[in-house]
Amino acid sequence: MTRAWLLPILLGLCGALLAVGMFVRGDTGPAVVLLVGFLVLAGANSPLLFPRSVGASEAKRRSAEDGRPVVYWRAGCPFCMSLRVRLGRDARRVHWVDIWRDPEGAAEVRAANDGNETVPTVFVAGRPHTNPDVEWVRAQLPPPSSRSRAR
Repeated sequence: MTRAWLLPILLGLCGALLAVGMFVRGDTGPAVVLLVGFLVLAGANSPLLFPRSVGASEAKRRSAEDGRPVVYWRAGCPFCMSLRVRLGRDARRVHWVDIWRDPEGAAEVRAANDGNETVPTVFVAGRPHTNPDVEWVRAQLPPPSSRSRAR
């Protein structure tokens, strides 16, 4: 858990230190803008932007049952963030595995990417696809069930 929050915490602290320095010099307005900017950047790089992660074994089990893709990601990855944001509401229709929280997930990604932890790696029907196009991922989603449409 600590590893996933390291970048957001560092961004928040750096922003706070810079803002305090500007505030002491009397630059109140720019200090507030800078602090807000750093906090937004910290939030965007935090695990908060992504749907709740599950473990790799749980994601594989769920995927086998419902046919949804499994996305292996990590906090701070701009490609993961791009995929998540561009999927929009459809992001809830995939299973997310944070490789920094799940060693089994990290091992899956390394096995699929010649020993590298390259993310996002999307598994569809057990086959890995590294940094796929968002429209391709969207096309792999099973149609929404009537239960999820009623929500």
